[in-house]
Amino acid sequence: MIKKLKNNFSLKLLAFLFAFMLWLIVVNIDDPVMTKTFTNIPVTVEHSEILTEQNKTYQIVDDTQNVSVVVSAKRRTLSKIKASDIVVTADIKEMYLNTQIPLEVTVNGYEGSCEATASPRNLQIQIEDNVSKTTYITPVASGQVRSGYVLGKLTADPETVTINGPKSLVEKISKVEAEVNVSGLSENTVLDSALVLYDENNNVIDQSRLANNLGNVGVSVSVTLYRTTTVPVEADTSEIEVKEGYSISNVKLAPEEIEIAGPEDALAKVKSIDIPAEEFSGEAIDSRTDYTIDISKYLPEDIELADSNASSVIITVTLEKDGTKNYELPVGSITVKNLDENLRMSYNKTDNLEVHVKGSKEQLDTLNIEQIAIIDLAEYTKAGTYKVPVQFKLPDGCTLTEDVEVELVLEEKDSGGN
Repeated sequence: MIKKLKNNFSLKLLAFLFAFMLWLIVVNIDDPVMTKTFTNIPVTVEHSEILTEQNKTYQIVDDTQNVSVVVSAKRRTLSKIKASDIVVTADIKEMYLNTQIPLEVTVNGYEGSCEATASPRNLQIQIEDNVSKTTYITPVASGQVRSGYVLGKLTADPETVTINGPKSLVEKISKVEAEVNVSGLSENTVLDSALVLYDENNNVIDQSRLANNLGNVGVSVSVTLYRTTTVPVEADTSEIEVKEGYSISNVKLAPEEIEIAGPEDALAKVKSIDIPAEEFSGEAIDSRTDYTIDISKYLPEDIELADSNASSVIITVTLEKDGTKNYELPVGSITVKNLDENLRMSYNKTDNLEVHVKGSKEQLDTLNIEQIAIIDLAEYTKAGTYKVPVQFKLPDGCTLTEDVEVELVLEEKDSGGN
């Protein structure tokens, strides 16, 4: 009989249906209270004007601006509650210990049918004085203007800004900049900008807790461009004194030309930049002397250097004794003899060499020093750096007043024979 019951499919189906109906009855009758945790619920601070009226400000600390909320309700109710239904508030009026504000939780639409608590239970705040600081705005530019122009003046509008906020933050402000991108500009223009605040270590300051008096107007920067041109540099060396028995053989300026910038009408008036004679007054000299001059001192009004870092001009004054003449010898003009076929040569320095020759005026005036300079490398058969004497095929009656050496580098050629 038992075996017959076990094999009865109709009874099995009836048992399954009975169990399913019983489960539905239990589910519909039994609706237990359950809990659910909602995370990252934002806290709304109420009545903050209480602090504002006292010229105070606050900062939420310990990451309590977002909290978790535990909601208890019957299962059916709980299944319908969404995070957006939950409102967490902190009322400044309820603050205690000057740092703690109790959190109130409301579940909109489910008041009275659930319980909700926040974790943590209090909003942690830090209160400090609200202060203001007025400072100049420094306009700065990034990028390169079009060729033939340089950046002239940058003017911020307004020129100052008043910033207010927590004292500890405002006191960190070291400078305020308004940056604009001038890439490709070829005419004067006005560009919108945004303020960037820096501390004394040149770190950017977060402005989320700060306010300023510019409002929606913001700050703009007027960009003035200047044309550029190249003009010669002239030096009046008439006041250079030399000791007895010497005379000036050569005056060389480096650079001989400079690039200047300014309004077009001002540029048109500039033919050269002149260094006055008083720059060279002083004790008498008896050897080659370099004078370094700040050329920016002699720029006309409304004119500036195209490159502010290129303000130095070096005037090299070369002397010669009476009966002697000084020559400048380019190292590339020296004839090289007996270079080992397994070595290649280069000069360690490419500056011109000074050669001092004594002789009659007629001989010295016709002497071409570049055609008679020779170095003989027969004894230099290994790689290395050497100072090699320079030989000169001087005419009879002419002699060197001092030896001349050139510093060169010998290197082994590549195995491929290059």
